[in-house]
Amino acid sequence: MKEIEIDCPCCEAKLLIDVRTQTVLRHAPKAELDEFGKPRQDGQRWDSAHKTVADRKSRGTDAFDSAIDREKSRNKDLDDLFAKAKNKIDDRKNRLDP
Repeated sequence: MKEIEIDCPCCEAKLLIDVRTQTVLRHAPKAELDEFGKPRQDGQRWDSAHKTVADRKSRGTDAFDSAIDREKSRNKDLDDLFAKAKNKIDDRKNRLDP
């Protein structure tokens, strides 16, 4: 990913832009910049980002556990489908052979 950082000519905010997708990744108004022109570190933003990552990890774990449970019951489901198909064939045979 190629990123560039530019100053907005209108409001003097710092913009971090992904060149490939042409999207703004980060926007920092001039009031939120430090004396070096970099965005100030905000503990609240860090906590929010940390929570997002932690939630993503738990969602991944939940999805994995769900997939494992489906896989465990798959043999039973296939056996049930096979039994239904066998019963259907047996019923057809019984109707044809009185």
